[in-house]
Amino acid sequence: MIKKYVLLGALMFSFSSFSQDVEETFSGTRILNGHSVETLKKRTLEFSISHRFGDIAGTNGGIQQFFGFDQAADIRFAFEYGISDKLMIGIGRSKGTGRPYRSLVDGFVKYRLLTQNKEARMPFSLAVLGMSTVTYAKATSDLTQIQSYPDFAHRMAYSAQINIARKFGERLSLAIMPTYVHRNYVLTNDENGIFSLGGAAGFKFTKEMGMLVEYYHVFAQSGIRPDNFNSLSVGFEYMTNGHNFKLVLTNARGFNETQFIPATYSNWLDGEFRLGFSITRNFKL
Repeated sequence: MIKKYVLLGALMFSFSSFSQDVEETFSGTRILNGHSVETLKKRTLEFSISHRFGDIAGTNGGIQQFFGFDQAADIRFAFEYGISDKLMIGIGRSKGTGRPYRSLVDGFVKYRLLTQNKEARMPFSLAVLGMSTVTYAKATSDLTQIQSYPDFAHRMAYSAQINIARKFGERLSLAIMPTYVHRNYVLTNDENGIFSLGGAAGFKFTKEMGMLVEYYHVFAQSGIRPDNFNSLSVGFEYMTNGHNFKLVLTNARGFNETQFIPATYSNWLDGEFRLGFSITRNFKL
């Protein structure tokens, strides 16, 4: 009898400790453009479609372009899979912005090292991310251009990120994302390696609806990249029946950290921002 009570107590303690884990700091594996601290549950397959239209205003926007709806800045299709509750992988294909890359395949691995937990006195969640992109676009014969790709390695770019997030109550979530991007081949007036610090906030109005803000600040040598702007995005999300729908306004054209961090050339103040959306659907295998 004593053994039964000991076993029951151990099970109740284990369940209590597990229940202290903070779930869904952000609602999905992405915040807006960049990754969140979240990983998919084991044996969960996620399919996503993401789209960015053209500029709403500015030189390339306005009524003649129907405020960007006549253009497609970028489109991405992707599959992601949870190997365990903490480890996930993903692969995707995007059109690419053309500055300088187009026709891209991306892949990533993300592992959640820490989970916010009151019982264990862990105040935040932490995940690490490694990803890469490669372009299969036809090389140009102009050797002064990046798109000449003298070697296959010149078609590749990489990113590494530490994602730290904390959920405050049931509504507010904050995250910081120190990120390093390396491109194997750049022009002489650019840098191969770039460090960026991302920050994000999410606020839920209800369990299904919320607002998101995401910003990445690039630290580069003064004068090296004068036409690059920092990626700033605001969005609305709605979750229902295994779907996650996000509507976003952003000055970034491309997807993936190797794209929107080093290659955002649009300025919010000039009306060079665009509407976009993403839809995800999860399947339990």
